[in-house]
Amino acid sequence: QVQLVESGGGLVQAGDSLRLSCADSGGIFSTYTMGWFRQAPGKEREVLATISYSGYHTWYPDSVKGRFSISRDPAKNTVYLQMNSLKPEDTAVYYCAAGSSPITTPKEMGVMKTFGSWGQGTQVTVSS
Repeated sequence: QVQLVESGGGLVQAGDSLRLSCADSGGIFSTYTMGWFRQAPGKEREVLATISYSGYHTWYPDSVKGRFSISRDPAKNTVYLQMNSLKPEDTAVYYCAAGSSPITTPKEMGVMKTFGSWGQGTQVTVSS
């Protein structure tokens, strides 16, 4: 069972950067596409970035391209989300997720929102 724990959220000012981390304690991290999504009160879930198990393939929606970057460190069983030039509208709870199966591609996970497991989330608040 994939167990994901996010960290790194907090209160920052507009224009700041933040790096979120997601640690997998389930032991099957390396075989799954991983990703990040966020959800703000009253808004739909928004996928921010996904990355293949190899780390070679990524997917981003146009809304965050150039500002957010996903990476993973297999040796540490950790996925990261680097967020730059943060805006107040980036305020949300951020979740790390694993694809619904080992064959889920980054684009499928991003477009179809095919999540299998996700963590408890970490709050990111951006003040103006």
